[in-house]
Amino acid sequence: MINTTVIRTAAIAALSVWPALAGDWSPRLAADYLDARQKEWFEWAPAKSFGGPCVSCHTNVTYILARPALRKALGEKEPTSYETGLADALRARVDRTLPDLLKYRKEPFASQEIGVEAILSTLVLNSKPALDRLWALQIQDGKAKGAWGWYEFDANPYEIPGSRFFGASLAAIAVGSTPPDYRAREDIKLRIADLAAYFERERQTQPLHSRLMLVWASAKLPEILADQEKQSIIDEVLKKQHEDGSWSNADLGPWVPHPDAPPPSEVDAYATAFVTFTLEQAGVPSSNAKLTKALEWLRKHQDPKGGYWPAISMNKRRETGSMPAKFMQDAATAFAALALLQAK
Repeated sequence: MINTTVIRTAAIAALSVWPALAGDWSPRLAADYLDARQKEWFEWAPAKSFGGPCVSCHTNVTYILARPALRKALGEKEPTSYETGLADALRARVDRTLPDLLKYRKEPFASQEIGVEAILSTLVLNSKPALDRLWALQIQDGKAKGAWGWYEFDANPYEIPGSRFFGASLAAIAVGSTPPDYRAREDIKLRIADLAAYFERERQTQPLHSRLMLVWASAKLPEILADQEKQSIIDEVLKKQHEDGSWSNADLGPWVPHPDAPPPSEVDAYATAFVTFTLEQAGVPSSNAKLTKALEWLRKHQDPKGGYWPAISMNKRRETGSMPAKFMQDAATAFAALALLQAK
């Protein structure tokens, strides 16, 4: 069964707010959409990997974060088979070594993949083997000291050049969800200090999306971001909110341009959902006028039949109905559900 320590904070609020939200949007439809997408993913040939399906940020990590909160809101007692299957897949790969990967992967992809799996295993499993492996793979020298390997496929928003900052933020969320006595260990405090120093060195070079990831992570691990810097990032994103309460992907850049991408939308469900959830994690109260407006936008933009919040690729035009065509829609739906369930 999945260890839900990491996402417990997001899930706890769900029960208390479910009755108030029932008339505004449908958690049931959101859960059904996300489950159906996992079914497709588990059957999709490109997602096949050793021990189970590979785990993507857009479709699987966001599912693992959102589905327990939806489960509590809907009164479901057990994790879905997809939650369990994704955790089992990461568990099966938690002890893979670089020499093992190099048998069928080339560099730099192999080193990136092993760093990604270490971070995601810790985020999902929060187990001693996963944590031990995370620290064993933390970079110990150079410009990236304190971080980990992460994919760089020139793909916005998760796999861009310099995207190890995004991955390190996920790692910080995972580490911040461990027991306080674990984080108080001298050896762990030194590792966290290296991570905080990496964030300090690299923060100003990052797109706003990645800096918002750091704000989210600092809610779990406060020592990685000073309060003044945290508030500065919050103020920056609030100034970019549109009149109707939304944000666009362009607001969260700057991004690497992609000539083959669909024309950017003035507003975007992914950007709006991600920002809203992050602001809640940062402690912005739902009584805040800008956050209230964002939540209202999300309540109005769930597809009434499909249960999803529509979003499109930032990188290339996708064939309508194809598996990749809904990647950002998956992430938008998960973050929208989390934001709405957490609202009070």
